[in-house]
Amino acid sequence: MKLNIALLAGDGIGPEVIDQAVKVCDAIATKYDHEITWKPALTGAAAIDAVGEPYPDETHYVCANADAVLFGAIGHPRFDNDPSAKVRPEQGLLKMRQKLGLFANVRPTFTFPSLIDKSPLKRERIEGTDLIILRELTGGIYFGERGRKDNGDTAFDTMTYQRFEIERLAKKGFEMAMKRSKKLCCVDKANVLESSRLWRETVQGMEKDYPEVVVSYEFIDAVAMRLIQWPKDYDVIITANLFGDILTDEASVISGSMGLMPSSSVGSKVSLYEPIHGSYPQAAGKDIANPLATVLSAAMLFEDMDLTDEVEAIRNVVNKSLAEGFVTEDLADGGKSYKTSEVGDWLAENI
Repeated sequence: MKLNIALLAGDGIGPEVIDQAVKVCDAIATKYDHEITWKPALTGAAAIDAVGEPYPDETHYVCANADAVLFGAIGHPRFDNDPSAKVRPEQGLLKMRQKLGLFANVRPTFTFPSLIDKSPLKRERIEGTDLIILRELTGGIYFGERGRKDNGDTAFDTMTYQRFEIERLAKKGFEMAMKRSKKLCCVDKANVLESSRLWRETVQGMEKDYPEVVVSYEFIDAVAMRLIQWPKDYDVIITANLFGDILTDEASVISGSMGLMPSSSVGSKVSLYEPIHGSYPQAAGKDIANPLATVLSAAMLFEDMDLTDEVEAIRNVVNKSLAEGFVTEDLADGGKSYKTSEVGDWLAENI
């Protein structure tokens, strides 16, 4: 198979972890006789510094014409600490999602047997957790009308949804549930929000098309509690942009490290694959960042292309690195640790 993959390293530790994922993907390509063409492009603070725009047209062209996008991270403290900044790295991410039509963020949460005791939650509560959160990504409060009035003393952000936005995400959720344990939970705040009532009404109307799927409806505040108490009760969760942003970060602690969790953002023509940990600027350039989430994101890329042997090879070698302690300092527990680049080399060599 010939693959044309856009490579957006971004900011902070993004370039370092992306480099390791490329090593792993190239090793997979050699082992399974694929041909990968990498197309690097700028985004985030790196793009602002270079051309004054966090998601340049040139980058969009590269992404739109790729088979997939492998993405590192964006963000820089100088923008976080400047409320008056007119251009921000995160604007590039929102623009990219909108222009590429990346409507569904797919965030799996699972545990690793060798790391089960690293989680802040009790072993008996999380062992066997295997769930997916589908977060709507191009609507809701992040894209609704916003502004200031009353001389700047009043601010507003509008949470707006159209039925088709809910339908396409819910369809993805139902389809995933059919391939898993046929359980789907719609998370909303329908007791208060009109947009949530539209969510619930729309999903209820789709139930008849998937009679084998057992659907539940829960409020966001209850799920925020239950996700920590009984994560194994959930399989596929669908929810709005803001709620999903919060729940997915909460769920990441179940595994014991944000540096281990991959994700994808699904579009109608092209999808994007990225780790969930952000740019972690404090570690940038130190060769200490954990690359495993990015490597597992690459595995999700191959999974969506139905390359099951390749996916299994990546996940097996990641589990082997964890079991044998060939890990970066965040997972070493004071024992021997390895550099980001060393872990990438080890993974590639073992593949």
